[in-house]
Amino acid sequence: MTCENHYQTLKVNQTATQQEIKQAYRRLAKQFHPDTQNETANHEKIISINAAYEVLSDPQRRRAYDRQLTDGDYTSRRQRRTTEAQRQYQRSRETERATEARLNQWFQEIYAPLDRLLGRILNPLETQIDLLSADPFDDRLMEVFRNYLENCGDYLDRARQIFVSQPNPAKVAKVAASLYYCLDRIGDGIDELELFTLNYDDRYLHTGKELFRIARQLRQEARQACNTVKATC
Repeated sequence: MTCENHYQTLKVNQTATQQEIKQAYRRLAKQFHPDTQNETANHEKIISINAAYEVLSDPQRRRAYDRQLTDGDYTSRRQRRTTEAQRQYQRSRETERATEARLNQWFQEIYAPLDRLLGRILNPLETQIDLLSADPFDDRLMEVFRNYLENCGDYLDRARQIFVSQPNPAKVAKVAASLYYCLDRIGDGIDELELFTLNYDDRYLHTGKELFRIARQLRQEARQACNTVKATC
């Protein structure tokens, strides 16, 4: 197929009649033919006009040319669709890589340090209670238990600061929800345990232990949800 569109060269529509093509050719030939001595005379232009008319004035050659144009348009559209699909795929991959990068950052800077702090709070509780149970009224043992609770409060404050330091990616919404409620239960549990140290009422001790048990369960749920997200990345 030629590079130049013959219909455009003759300035007619592709549906033009043979008569309209002939009239267009004559008009352009008068305008551009070198022998006319017109200012618009153009040797290269008249060559293109003659070539276009040679094809379009012959019905058989015109039909073949029209098929070439149609095939060319189809190929061009297909190429454009292919190019657009490639661009969409590239944009999708870039979005996926950016999402994965944000997730990895969140796991490293939020989840990992926060989970370590949760372990420092939750893991020692049973040992601390066992030590205190030897003699709850022993001032030295109670002081050790109070120091543990004070450390728990410090760890909790740091954990909360870390948790809100970055937006949670959508993919870790379930992980973040479990962590949020875990921190909340720990805060309530510390309050209950501190009340126990003031009045030795076992109800506060049992409530605090139960809240810590729920917090451990929520921590485990967060870990499971975290593993599920990592497995799908």
